[in-house]
Amino acid sequence: MARRTQADRSETTTRQIVAAAAEHFGTSGYAATSIDDIARTAGLTKGAVYHHFDGKPALLRAVFTGAEEQRARRLAEAAAGLEPWAAVRAGCHAFLRSCLDPAVRQILLLDGPAVLGWDEVRAVEEAHSTALLRQGLTRAAPADDPTIRTHLLLGALCEAGMLLARAADPTAALDLITAEVDALLDGLAARTPR
Repeated sequence: MARRTQADRSETTTRQIVAAAAEHFGTSGYAATSIDDIARTAGLTKGAVYHHFDGKPALLRAVFTGAEEQRARRLAEAAAGLEPWAAVRAGCHAFLRSCLDPAVRQILLLDGPAVLGWDEVRAVEEAHSTALLRQGLTRAAPADDPTIRTHLLLGALCEAGMLLARAADPTAALDLITAEVDALLDGLAARTPR
């Protein structure tokens, strides 16, 4: 019983640290956030943070993974119950709308790739949003190998997200960018035998 209690306490502490890190990384950015900031927000000592994480990069990876998991849930919810191509489109639209959230932009689009690197980011995405996109494209075009389409469409979505992240007015840019993504999807759908 004591072991389980210690494991529970450790898990709770880890969640507190990740939540505090997400708050700071999402609002101030990775570079402007210190371990001291995170520890103070979590109500812990700096040593407690280092007991659970090797440092800021490990914390960013945990925050990035959590944000990616949350985005994947939203994409799945947006696509639920729709016919295959409509589901792909709804998921892509949800992806773009998620990029309007300043914390998503900061963590998933700006700091994550810069700190964690392309391979690490893609590995996390592969288990979440990329997997959903692949499943959606497989349903929408079952005769085709979805690998190439998945990666090309993901690349387009990530670039679209970066355009939104860097736009002076991301909300105004969303309609224009969504229309271009829709044109790409229309082209992919037109190549799918009916």
